[in-house]
Amino acid sequence: MKVHVLAWLAVAFLAGSVPVRAAEVAGAAFDETARVGETNLALNGAGLRSKFLFKVYAIGLYLPRKTGDAGQAVGQSGPKRVRIVTLRDVGAEMFTEGLTKGVEKNHGAAELAVLKPRMDQFGAVLRTLGEVAKGSVVTLDLLPGNLTRLSVNGAPLGKDIAGEDFYQALLRVWLGEHPAQDDLKTELLGH
Repeated sequence: MKVHVLAWLAVAFLAGSVPVRAAEVAGAAFDETARVGETNLALNGAGLRSKFLFKVYAIGLYLPRKTGDAGQAVGQSGPKRVRIVTLRDVGAEMFTEGLTKGVEKNHGAAELAVLKPRMDQFGAVLRTLGEVAKGSVVTLDLLPGNLTRLSVNGAPLGKDIAGEDFYQALLRVWLGEHPAQDDLKTELLGH
């Protein structure tokens, strides 16, 4: 009897420690939760970025509190995560250009002037990748202290970039007034 109870407790413990899959997008799985620093985040939504009929990447947005409002998602304080799973080989130059254009479309000249040195720093790090292979996982984390960390397949790249405004600028690529893709914005907001 004692052995059965211990076995049941071990199974219950292991089941509780296995991440729960909340969404699957084009074969890419997104867990229900993620942890950045000491903060547990919830999957707000996940969707597919496509371009010219090609599936480019699956993306999930993790926030401290779920919301269906883009302004609240961008402005929410605390750690956040964007998790991207590439669905094809993506050249670093193309990836960098897409992010840069997305930031430019969603910000005025004065805001862009403030963001430019950090965008240049971020772009330089991205370009060192050469090509991001199909199946790679790219994460953009807003860490405690308002630092943006870029990681590829779990390995941090470059130096963390300061400023919550920088991370918010990146989020606006997908959640801004002029998002990369309208239906993707809707999916990331859980609609």
